[in-house]
Amino acid sequence: MLPTKAEVARHLRHYRAWERLLLAHPADHTVRMRFEDTAYTLCVLMGECKARAAADAAEHYLRPRATPRPLPAGDAQVR
Repeated sequence: MLPTKAEVARHLRHYRAWERLLLAHPADHTVRMRFEDTAYTLCVLMGECKARAAADAAEHYLRPRATPRPLPAGDAQVR
């Protein structure tokens, strides 16, 4: 069963926010712990073992799917 897109988007936003904070404050133990918690949650949600793979999977899952465009009227073949 797949999680809802809203849930995935929310967790991905949290992951990215903590990732930015960790990059800005790499020695902050609290920031590191929160980042690791959000990374773990995203991994579980997306069924991945690595945080980067989970973030990539979440982005792929949230990407809009291309919808087929109808053929122009002159290109349609009647059978």
